[in-house]
Amino acid sequence: MVKAVVGANWGDEGKGKITDMLAEQADIVIRFQGGANAGHTIINNYGKFALHTLPSGVFYDHTTSIIGNGVALNIPLLFQEIKSITDRNVPMPKLLISDRAQMVMPYHILLDQYEEERLGGKSFGSTKSGIAPFYSDKYAKIGFQVSELFDEELLKEKTERICEQKNVLFEHLYHKPAISPKELLDTLHEYREMVKPYVCNVSAYLDQAIKDGKTILLEGQLGTLKDPDHGIYPMVTSSSTLAAFGAIGAGIPPYEIRQIVTVCKAYSSAVGAGAFVSEIFGDEANELRTRGGDGGEFGATTGRPRRMGWFDCVASKYGCRLQGTTDVAFTVLDVLGYLDEIPVCVGYEIDGEVTTEFPVTYKLEKAKPVYEKLPGWKCDIRGIKNYEDLPENCRAYIEFIEKQIGFPITMISNGPTREDIIYRKQ
Repeated sequence: MVKAVVGANWGDEGKGKITDMLAEQADIVIRFQGGANAGHTIINNYGKFALHTLPSGVFYDHTTSIIGNGVALNIPLLFQEIKSITDRNVPMPKLLISDRAQMVMPYHILLDQYEEERLGGKSFGSTKSGIAPFYSDKYAKIGFQVSELFDEELLKEKTERICEQKNVLFEHLYHKPAISPKELLDTLHEYREMVKPYVCNVSAYLDQAIKDGKTILLEGQLGTLKDPDHGIYPMVTSSSTLAAFGAIGAGIPPYEIRQIVTVCKAYSSAVGAGAFVSEIFGDEANELRTRGGDGGEFGATTGRPRRMGWFDCVASKYGCRLQGTTDVAFTVLDVLGYLDEIPVCVGYEIDGEVTTEFPVTYKLEKAKPVYEKLPGWKCDIRGIKNYEDLPENCRAYIEFIEKQIGFPITMISNGPTREDIIYRKQ
């Protein structure tokens, strides 16, 4: 059985917690896209962690963690991350790395930094992790695949060729120092030694696992609205954030994905630039930010304060539709217990007309939120295990949103730990 855990919105929905929770019943957890540019925050009996490349199933000793071919693999960061968890008494995870994954190179990170610098005020709000230059090279067919580390002749020829090409940019566009083919080759030799024990023909491994009836979780990074095709282009990421890409980024047939758990926050948040219709500001945003998440709403990778907003039914309905949602996991509901009434964005007004369909970016920039206000429940709901035991106004909030988005909310997270979950029967 293959299940995908993906985000409905801008990322930051709480996918790490949901993956960590579902991994208890899983055999294999796979990251299928993205790089170390976003983090998944997880709180469990080992403590609080922000994972960037490792799948969120690494805290169980029965799971195998896989870095899929669709991932932007930053090898030094991956191994730093492994050390950061094993230093805190987490057992060494069983790890496999796809031989078809491609590597984030040191020059990708420099190019990302220099380009954001060059763009100044018109920058894309990049985390400067090298992700856009990495995927640009992958699709320009000048990336380095993990398998290529084991072909010395190819490595020598390719490092010369790539340095020649990149140095034109470094010296003439950015006016920065050139990069050395010898240093690059030495770095690749180091990478080879680091990954050698973990490299695997992942698609063949997964084919056998599916035949053996194993439970496999596909873990997505970010959310629908950051997808390069279907998101708020150009303020998007550089790899597909959709469950459909899970089949490609892991190397399995698409029909094997049987369950798609789309994670939605009970309010909205976003890190980085781009249109955000239900965004709130000032004291109202500050209060929600400081109460939100566990320890506040700040990016797990950058520490940047997240932009805050009320729940957006237009964006979430669209986000769930594109993911092919079978189940919605509704997170951080406990945070809203302080409010007398809770605004919910139910439509967008664009040029005097109200729509409930999510528009393309240039129309999105003009959209104004249409709110409906629901009564709050004014109490703490942490510790509640049964849906029926939630306050009436809290259930009414969930059911209102479920009706608006048109997808079943089957899991409700009412606290930061993996135990803080309510399963709701449909």
